[in-house]
Amino acid sequence: MNTEEHNAKIVEQFSKQAIPFTKLSGHLDSIEILKEMAELTPEDNVLDIACGPGLVLCEFAKTAIHGTGIDITQVMLEQAQERQKNLGLTNMKWDLGNVTELPYSSNSFSLVITRYSFHHFLEPKKVLSEMYRVCKPNGRILIADVVLSKEKVNAFNEMEVIRDNSHTKALTFEEFEELLSFFELTNLKRASYKVEMELERQLSASFPKEGDDEKLRQIFKNDLTENNLGVESHLIGNEIHFSYPISVYVGRK
Repeated sequence: MNTEEHNAKIVEQFSKQAIPFTKLSGHLDSIEILKEMAELTPEDNVLDIACGPGLVLCEFAKTAIHGTGIDITQVMLEQAQERQKNLGLTNMKWDLGNVTELPYSSNSFSLVITRYSFHHFLEPKKVLSEMYRVCKPNGRILIADVVLSKEKVNAFNEMEVIRDNSHTKALTFEEFEELLSFFELTNLKRASYKVEMELERQLSASFPKEGDDEKLRQIFKNDLTENNLGVESHLIGNEIHFSYPISVYVGRK
């Protein structure tokens, strides 16, 4: 698949997901962990790439001097602008654009962040290269995303592509370490947390192909005993619950 086709899938999916995404429990959780890991200060000029509906950047902008969000999906940016307005934040701007070619000068931001985006990128190394370029010397880069073991990642990726066809692949721990070491980021820190989900609520906020919701239910039913996906599938009453395993990486340029 070429970049143009893949970007069209992202825009199609997230134009549909824009409103339900903001309402899913778990997507506002753990932002304090990100702020702490990023060592956020009132002097920070923050860039959030693939910012979506602005959930993370609006929280960062409550502390930072300025926040800029960029995303490829206009409907997501409209949600972000509405959130900013409701919170009364005036130190923010939102740009429509592709994160593989950021429209910003080199060494522009003291803090460059992204959350839940790397598994959508066809060229994660190219994206990180752009994040590195626009980050100021001694600035920080933060990435938070699903990361899995080599033993679980293939089954997880097969499931996620069915749920969201803009998913490319979750990286393994080894792949992330190799990616970060290539750019020689210093003072690397890593943390982790889990995003708890109930399957039916997640499906209601997703837009798989017709009939694929039943495939997904069966995959998770099987996972209750097989534990192939790496998401700790389990029952609470009659409901299937699971947890996305999130890793947070922060390093200095």
